[in-house]
Amino acid sequence: MSKRIVNVGLVGGGAGAFIVHPHQKAIHFDGTRRVTCAALHPDPAVALEEARNWTYPLRGYGSYEEMIAEEMKKPIGERMDYVLIVTPNHVHYGPAKMALEAGIPVFCEKPLTVTLEEAQDLSCIVKEKNIPFCVAHTYLGHWSTRMCRHIVRTGLLGKIRWVDAYYIQGWLAGRTEDKGVVQAEWRVDPKRAGISGCGGDIGTHALMQLRYVTGLEVTRLQGFLEAFVEGRRLDDHFTTYCELNNGAKALVRASQISIGHKNDLGLEVNGEKGTLRWRQEEPEKLVINLPGQPDRVYWRGEIQPNDGFLGDVPASLLQEPTIPSGHSEGFHDAFARLHRFFEEDVRAYQNGSYKGEDGARYATVDDGVVGIAFLNAAVESNQSDHKWVSM
Repeated sequence: MSKRIVNVGLVGGGAGAFIVHPHQKAIHFDGTRRVTCAALHPDPAVALEEARNWTYPLRGYGSYEEMIAEEMKKPIGERMDYVLIVTPNHVHYGPAKMALEAGIPVFCEKPLTVTLEEAQDLSCIVKEKNIPFCVAHTYLGHWSTRMCRHIVRTGLLGKIRWVDAYYIQGWLAGRTEDKGVVQAEWRVDPKRAGISGCGGDIGTHALMQLRYVTGLEVTRLQGFLEAFVEGRRLDDHFTTYCELNNGAKALVRASQISIGHKNDLGLEVNGEKGTLRWRQEEPEKLVINLPGQPDRVYWRGEIQPNDGFLGDVPASLLQEPTIPSGHSEGFHDAFARLHRFFEEDVRAYQNGSYKGEDGARYATVDDGVVGIAFLNAAVESNQSDHKWVSM
């Protein structure tokens, strides 16, 4: 007997929003999930009009408050099973809190909230209710990211000495926000984006990539937040020099004024025995450098365990790719992998067998809290003449 399809509700995503589109493609990716309802805009009239004109039928609501209240009146199977929040940062906390208190699992865009107090409050509710919560750090969904995690965490590189985690773009090198680009307008507005522009938007991705792959945590940092574009109130260039909890050092850096760079997220991990290099713009592969040996390039779908470097590789990791090697997985596949894992936890939650998520498959609410604490520390350091600030 086939599984009941999981119903998803959207908060945000109307009026030309971008990130809703890869999410909804990922939701429909496997045929086991579907978007059924939405509150697409803060203006109720616009929200309902957007729903009427959506590319497929869905139930439109004038607000997320109305959607959550009305959906919870319906029996399981007819109401939404989890909510996806794809609003600007300042509208993450409200719908997430309301959904959690109603017993609805939450899949939320990053960063988690705009304040640490809000993030910690959501974490407390998640723990109290033992309810699934995912923060949409997309790039954890790449199979190659998960393979990097296996390599580093099983000690194949030895003790980690240095990590360079970066996300470099160039799309805000000029006054993009003055050209009617909605995605730029809210990202440079402190009221909507929070205390950090570039750091909150993409620096948190670089931090999450470091933490997920290495298992290491930032203990203290020096922060440098700079706005190179005249008149911009939030940083468009973000640099932190970090000390990690094993004594290693790291750069976690991001830029949105580096002309020529598109979505250049990357990670280099230097250990006592070797180096791992990975780039999001080439997500099918990872590179291992060992002393006195040719570079080892590992491709998705072409992994051979016990090859002289790799030891045993978990069967689940080898079986995870969805298409044959040579047919590239990419951005939408990464989103789909996160929604696939989250669906499993939503189903377990509904049948009473959910035991919590440890962060091995997707970023949790606690990962989101760490991201906000990291931004706070970077801002504090930047404002205090770049002094070291403890996390």
